[in-house]
Amino acid sequence: MIRSELIQLIADENPHLFRRDVERIVNTVFEEIIDAMARGDRVELRGFGAFSVKKRDARTGRNPRTGEAVEVDQKAVPFFKTGKLLRDRLNGDA
Repeated sequence: MIRSELIQLIADENPHLFRRDVERIVNTVFEEIIDAMARGDRVELRGFGAFSVKKRDARTGRNPRTGEAVEVDQKAVPFFKTGKLLRDRLNGDA
């Protein structure tokens, strides 16, 4: 599912809301999650999962084309851990 499909689904299920308002709500939720993660905060959506940021240390990598050693800088990467309810539903337990 892509963002526009999510917006359309929510708008269809809530005919009392304008599509532009639903789009603004969805975009605000995503922006707040992104902003919190950019600050290094953890975002937990009960039953769904938790978004967090993990740090990858600097290291020496290899250029796959030439085999030459390349320094790779430290970086932050997003991490998602599923919640119990989501995990159970995916495994047919709920």
